[in-house]
Amino acid sequence: MNDRVVVVISTSDAEKAKAGLMYAVNSVTQGWMKKVELIFFGPAQSLLLSDIEIKDYVIQFKEAKGKVTACKFIAEQDENVKEIASLGVDVEYVGSMISDLIKEGYTPLIW
Repeated sequence: MNDRVVVVISTSDAEKAKAGLMYAVNSVTQGWMKKVELIFFGPAQSLLLSDIEIKDYVIQFKEAKGKVTACKFIAEQDENVKEIASLGVDVEYVGSMISDLIKEGYTPLIW
């Protein structure tokens, strides 16, 4: 049984992003999955900076699990690397990270 997921939040729709974040938080706090990685990618990175509820989900996930990552390429384009990092989110290039997680057997869940 696969008990590892990588949750990629990439939507610009706040309600869809919140659904994915709720799943990520509950997967960790309720023990649904052994390993959960959370990655913000693309338009969702703007939501991360502007939506209080999304910030709250990130705080909950970090308290329960730890690492949250956002795409450095997108953050550099949008000139908000420091702002994202100030939330305690790691800012890294995520293309190869996502690919490596899939190769390691993580199931990608994309919102």
